[in-house]
Amino acid sequence: MLANAEFGRRAVTLGLGAAFATAALPVRASGALRSFHDVRDYGAKGDGRAIDSAAINRAIAAAARAGGGTVIVPPGRYLCFSIRLKDNITLVLSAGSVIVAADPDTHGRHYDLPEGAFEEQFTDFGVYHNHTSLIYGDGVNNVAIIGKGLIHGLGLEREGPGPRWHGMPGFRLPQSLGLTPEQARLTDPAEREQQGRGNKAVAFKESRNVLLRDFTVLQGGHFAVYVLGCSNVTIDNLTVDTDRDGIDIDCCRNVRVANCIVNAHKDDAICLKSSYALNRRIVCEDLTVIGCKTSGYALGAMFDGSYRKSDYVSTDKVGVLGRIKLGTDSVGGFRNVLVTDCTCENSRGLQMGAIDGGTLEDVTFSNITMRNIVNHPLFVRLSARQRAPEGAPVATVRRVRFSDINVSGADGRYPCGVVGIEDKAIEDVTLTNVHVRCSGGGTPEDAARIPPERRNSSLEPSFMGTLPAFGLYVRHARGVAAKDVSFTTDQPDARPAIVLDDVAGAQIHGVRASAPAALAVKATGSSDVQIGSVAWIG
Repeated sequence: MLANAEFGRRAVTLGLGAAFATAALPVRASGALRSFHDVRDYGAKGDGRAIDSAAINRAIAAAARAGGGTVIVPPGRYLCFSIRLKDNITLVLSAGSVIVAADPDTHGRHYDLPEGAFEEQFTDFGVYHNHTSLIYGDGVNNVAIIGKGLIHGLGLEREGPGPRWHGMPGFRLPQSLGLTPEQARLTDPAEREQQGRGNKAVAFKESRNVLLRDFTVLQGGHFAVYVLGCSNVTIDNLTVDTDRDGIDIDCCRNVRVANCIVNAHKDDAICLKSSYALNRRIVCEDLTVIGCKTSGYALGAMFDGSYRKSDYVSTDKVGVLGRIKLGTDSVGGFRNVLVTDCTCENSRGLQMGAIDGGTLEDVTFSNITMRNIVNHPLFVRLSARQRAPEGAPVATVRRVRFSDINVSGADGRYPCGVVGIEDKAIEDVTLTNVHVRCSGGGTPEDAARIPPERRNSSLEPSFMGTLPAFGLYVRHARGVAAKDVSFTTDQPDARPAIVLDDVAGAQIHGVRASAPAALAVKATGSSDVQIGSVAWIG
């Protein structure tokens, strides 16, 4: 499929003759690329006024009937509702082509209707429903979207209805009301309002061998790219500038996100999830995020090169988002995750955890540069929100590694954190060669604070407020190590650099901090704490 997709890209940029001349011999000889279909030959106008999705879908259907092929979108502006991908299709967005999401309030509600209603819906509308997308594939194999074109989600929704599950006050199962799940869903006015509207730019569900490469998404709706329950996925060299989530990987296996630039000031830039949107527990595993840049600038500021600061302040009053996160939904859990060689700026920090009963294990963040971070540079959280089927166990978080991370311009109120709950500790977390410079300014009152416990919290730790350390705060954990790390401040700070609270087994060695060595590390209610060399950076 990768060879065929590359051939399609060359066909657009070089012309068919040159593409065949430069194609690898196996592709030319095998005839694996069955046909080319220009969407204008199927009635697409590309004038920004006619609705072109029907023509594009005709081109895709024709290619599918031929056993697969390449559908080419030439330069132009194509106003569209839902575009449905099929097996063995490469959709080529030529340089100069723009797929524009039609506005339901202007052009009618003609996006495909939502699918997949269940007795309980454990996450929001936008996660559960794949068909409410501008371009989507449902159960497809060997598909690609490639090229230097633009997907502009002008008519896509940013908001949508929330979950419906037993943890909500007054919830009743549809069957107890004598209703099907779909009938029960439509009793909600907010759900009815979404009929015929779109909320995602690109989405794939339960698909295999998916390639997304080189295109740009501007203003991508609730989710610019959402991949749910898929395997063998490559997302490479995308540019995403949006005001909700950028790239979300949910319940997937063997996914590589590489060389992407994602700006998302009002939500997460790259988010890994393990939700219950497919009505079963699925581990999200074997994932790599490599060579990406994330940020939280104003919408369009990265796209136009201005990098204007956003004035957005999230509901917790902390500031913009735009981060890399793992664990918003964590019913199935995570394993074998690597995030490396990334740059994060003007955003929240790296955040991960498990809060819905799954197990998070074997996760590594390495070689990351972070600038102007508005909250905790690194945070690992375990809680018992339990937005999962009844009887789900409390989550487990273990074997997490941070290495070779440099942070500057962080907010001094929010240090790095590893925080479990009283009845379940986080296990085996290591920070090596991690260097954080923050604003500082903590007071003696800040140093004396006891942050609130919230056993059933979401992943977001902002409810804890200013923490009593300026470098690293650890509570309810065991087997924690901080080696060859530095925590420095721009202003004097009355707090210790590191605070350990209810920690069993800790190794602190090779620490440099803006605090006297004798006061740099504070341990309360902890055991087996080994403190090695600690140096004061005045």
